Amino acid sequence: MTRLKEKVTLVTGAARGIGAAIARAFVDEGAFVYLTDIDDDNGRATAAALGEGAAYASLDVREEADWREVVALALSERGRLDVVVNNAGITGFEAGAAAHDPENARLEDWRAVHETNLDGVFLGCKHAIRAMRPAGTGSIINISSRSGLVGIAGAAAYASSKAAVRNHTKTVALWCAAQGLAIRCNSIHPAAILTPMWEPMLGSGPDREARMAAFVRDTPQRRFGRPEEVAALAVLLASDEATYVTGAELNIDGGLLAGSAASPG
Repeated sequence: MTRLKEKVTLVTGAARGIGAAIARAFVDEGAFVYLTDIDDDNGRATAAALGEGAAYASLDVREEADWREVVALALSERGRLDVVVNNAGITGFEAGAAAHDPENARLEDWRAVHETNLDGVFLGCKHAIRAMRPAGTGSIINISSRSGLVGIAGAAAYASSKAAVRNHTKTVALWCAAQGLAIRCNSIHPAAILTPMWEPMLGSGPDREARMAAFVRDTPQRRFGRPEEVAALAVLLASDEATYVTGAELNIDGGLLAGSAASPG
């Protein structure tokens, strides 16, 4: 499997979940992957498990100095950067329950979500373009969300940030094309993907299956997506099979945004 043979890639938020799945798929397809995260212990362990096709670098996507350092590392060690996946993100609920509706959310909580989810993507795109400009080609993949396409009453900052990622993706695509660069920028919009983020809500008790079913009751396929299914789209967008795809948004939601589905049977 060599769809990404010899491509130098960088994935943010790669210590676990969707980011780790993308890194694994990239290595399997022949790429060299820089896994980045602020969870250094899990990040190093994930990279080590992937073998010689991967390395770990600490990166706080909110900090431009970190971006400069990691991109410089990739360029000095590998001579180029072909693919950047801006995957790192937060929901705002990592520390527990908090008000994230548009009436009661605190400004500092709103800003914290946008700082990671939007500022981090802005910086990732900015430094990806600059790193890819000498070769004139590359692929930037931004992980948005189904929540960036619809309103989420109880997660206003998350929905807003992911909608902004969707829009900025298109702006980056147009900028690169206007510059005469074959640097593509696309967004992926997952819905409910079964990652560690869901574990606090699903629990491990006897009612876990019932909870899972309740969360995906309105999804036509009636199941959670898998991280490797998101990774498969990232592989496509990173590959030379998608060189005419830019400014696009790919939904991976089990049919959720297609409309109402008839009940099975």
